[in-house]
Amino acid sequence: MARARTLRRSDFKADAPAVAHALIGATLLVEDVGGVIVEVEAYDQHDPASHCHPGPTQRNRVMFGPPGYAYVYRSYGLHWCVNFVCREAGHGAGVLIRALQPTHGIELMRERRGLQDERLLCAGPGRLTQALGITQAHYGLPLDQPPFRILAAPADTPVEVLAGPRIGISKAIDLPWRFGLAGSRYVSRRF
Repeated sequence: MARARTLRRSDFKADAPAVAHALIGATLLVEDVGGVIVEVEAYDQHDPASHCHPGPTQRNRVMFGPPGYAYVYRSYGLHWCVNFVCREAGHGAGVLIRALQPTHGIELMRERRGLQDERLLCAGPGRLTQALGITQAHYGLPLDQPPFRILAAPADTPVEVLAGPRIGISKAIDLPWRFGLAGSRYVSRRF
């Protein structure tokens, strides 16, 4: 089996849907806790559902580049979500990480989440950040330096990616910018 390549900031220069598609099957680790990315959503500044749509603000400034950084925000005042910034500096775009298949640090994830069901540890963006210990302290950190480590899906492992509408938005609902690993039981909602 081929050794997985560590993703660099330059791997996030493409548009958000392309980066989102490429992230399916990659492994996300935060201080060696994480797993295989099985579900993501793409967002772009021209997309009215994106935090970037209104333009740069204090909250979303990192989303306007350069690429390869973490955009962390509170969703509904309840839980943290993490996006990976894409495209060139000045253009707001990112990929929301929605779900992982846990593979590393599962006992610590169980402790952080207060449950045993491995399938539910990282099935949803808020669950995922809680399981991985991602907070506002991770805002603006580079994705190719500790505490983050992202490994590309091994080249010799076939990855079948599904696409469909994003979840929990009321604008641009027709864009098929939610991507997931076919057959995964770890996605937050079936395709």
